[in-house]
Amino acid sequence: MSKVKWLTGATMLACTGALVACQSGSPAGPTASAGPTASASVTASPAATATAPASPSVAPPPVPGNSSVAPPPVPGGSTDAVLSGKREVTIVRVQASESGVSLDGRLGEADDDSGRQLFVPTPLGGDTYLIKAYGKSNNHPASDEPTCWQVLNPGTSAPLTVEGAVCDQAKPAQRFTITAKGKGVYAISNSSAYLQFSSTRGLIMEELGDAPLRTTFRFVDNGPARRPAGG
Repeated sequence: MSKVKWLTGATMLACTGALVACQSGSPAGPTASAGPTASASVTASPAATATAPASPSVAPPPVPGNSSVAPPPVPGGSTDAVLSGKREVTIVRVQASESGVSLDGRLGEADDDSGRQLFVPTPLGGDTYLIKAYGKSNNHPASDEPTCWQVLNPGTSAPLTVEGAVCDQAKPAQRFTITAKGKGVYAISNSSAYLQFSSTRGLIMEELGDAPLRTTFRFVDNGPARRPAGG
């Protein structure tokens, strides 16, 4: 962030009378205050003892064009490059041997190049992210148009799952929390449900209750996010 330069002018007080001292305000002080000056040997006339009112020292605004001020950073959040919204990553379940996370209609795992396997976790503030999914880097417009993770509640006894949807950060079902667990490992959740692996159902969203977190993920940097990187 470049430094903002401020012009500091000396505060001038008009001197009226013979023995009234002129004082200039300190640039670092809040205001300059001028008061009457007492003298043991000289009797000042009423006109000489009149004191000009103190005027506050106000720093002028920065001169346009001299510097630029970056917007304040979003409070909280991660400093990891893979969560900056500027990098494409692949996501690998720590407990998996060869498979990677893939969005092919529904979020699952694949051991080939099927589905969308390049993701851009885009910060929304704090530890909340919109997770954008992209196709292969093949310069095809369809691959460069992002699809976003969205929790699907089937409204039955079936578990919650994650499916692709048109990106809309205002939807709570698309706002995922990514929590660091140390050594480049993360947990992914939405509301109180965590992305977990089931041997019979694959990747599902599940409330833990008293159960321990058994599924975590690594984000592997695959280079700069393509343009357009948003949708």
